[in-house]
Amino acid sequence: MEKPIVAIVGRANVGKSTFFNKICGKRLSIVDDVAGVTRDRLYADAEWCGRKFTIVDTGGVEFKSDDYFQDEIKEQVDLALENATVIVFLVDGQTGVTLGDIEVAKMLRRKNIPIVLVVNKLDNFDISNLYDFYSLGIGDPMPISCTQGRGIGDVLDKIVSYFPEKTGEEEVAGIKITLVGRPNVGKSSLVNRLLGKKRVVVSEIEGTTRDSVTIPFRCNKKDYYLVDTAGLRRQRGVEKESVEGYSVLRSMNAIENSDVVLIVFDASKEIAEQDVRIAGYVHEAGKPSVVIVNKWDLKTMDKNKYIESLKDKLSFMSYFVVLFVSALTGKGLSEIMETVDKVYKNSSRRITTGVLNDILQDAILNFEPPAKNGQKAKIMFVTEVSTNPPKFVFFCKDPTLINFSYQRYLENRLREKVDFSGTPIELIFKGREEE
Repeated sequence: MEKPIVAIVGRANVGKSTFFNKICGKRLSIVDDVAGVTRDRLYADAEWCGRKFTIVDTGGVEFKSDDYFQDEIKEQVDLALENATVIVFLVDGQTGVTLGDIEVAKMLRRKNIPIVLVVNKLDNFDISNLYDFYSLGIGDPMPISCTQGRGIGDVLDKIVSYFPEKTGEEEVAGIKITLVGRPNVGKSSLVNRLLGKKRVVVSEIEGTTRDSVTIPFRCNKKDYYLVDTAGLRRQRGVEKESVEGYSVLRSMNAIENSDVVLIVFDASKEIAEQDVRIAGYVHEAGKPSVVIVNKWDLKTMDKNKYIESLKDKLSFMSYFVVLFVSALTGKGLSEIMETVDKVYKNSSRRITTGVLNDILQDAILNFEPPAKNGQKAKIMFVTEVSTNPPKFVFFCKDPTLINFSYQRYLENRLREKVDFSGTPIELIFKGREEE
């Protein structure tokens, strides 16, 4: 199930950006007293009462304005509303109901989407200022003060109450495989080849796939789900595309909800900065992955040289597994599902505490932990606390003495003893009292 999307809509200068930042818990949106500062959609992940969602800040809507950007802002707002699960209609409690508020309310009432009417700038919480806003026909207005942080929890409770109930979709039977990459690297062609039929549109035009497409299928008597995503462009390229911003959002959600990610590269082109950035998204999400070098029938370099280039570019994920394939000829495709099963198994691998501590003691005998100011670091034991990705907690006398180099050393020793190829692993160092 995709994360719910909450869109903040309202006139300019009603405090949408401040509200956005309060919910995110960080300053992601520019806040300024000048109307119309936010012109593009901004989105970020947020969580309330255990429910994760995406919050979207839109530009201020002014129906009667000479602002050159208003047509573009309205287009961005329309896109936000098309994708929204809940709308937050933010108004200014100090100015009261304006003609602009009435126009926005008319627009929102035409949408079949739950709306939470929020009255901002009520710093003294004088609820007598609320009554005029009933005239908007949206429902009960909720008072808040973004500058003081008052009332925001109640608003979040209301927002979350409109989210769909969690269903079995979140626990689907079968491995969910998501394909990501730059536009026109051949993701849709790979999907069609793996399925043995044409299920997604294939075109030479970049950006043909705008939405994430999920397709169930069976292979070797096992259930899988293939998710084809839109091509991910560089950020400044996305800002020029009105639809593509939400394609990126869906692609990022697809990565987060996947079990294994296929990171597709184009063999006919040099490895680009955006290829590396996409791989970084997958690594940061903690997902097992397979690097798929497609169009190898058009290869321009020796395979070993290409692998060396990958090692250099993807040094942050030295665990990567790579396959060289051609969706056009079918070469190498038979290895994909076998490799998917392998990296997923590695990400799900559970190591007993006894085996882990044998590995730890062996590592310490070969290279002792660092010392600082005459104080020697001491690691007492390690245990695996979760999988997908594997997470290991090392209990130490003083965890601050375990520097980055020694952490990397321990990770390398773990990988030498246990097959974690294709999956990131996480090492956490805690003090003994935190056990």
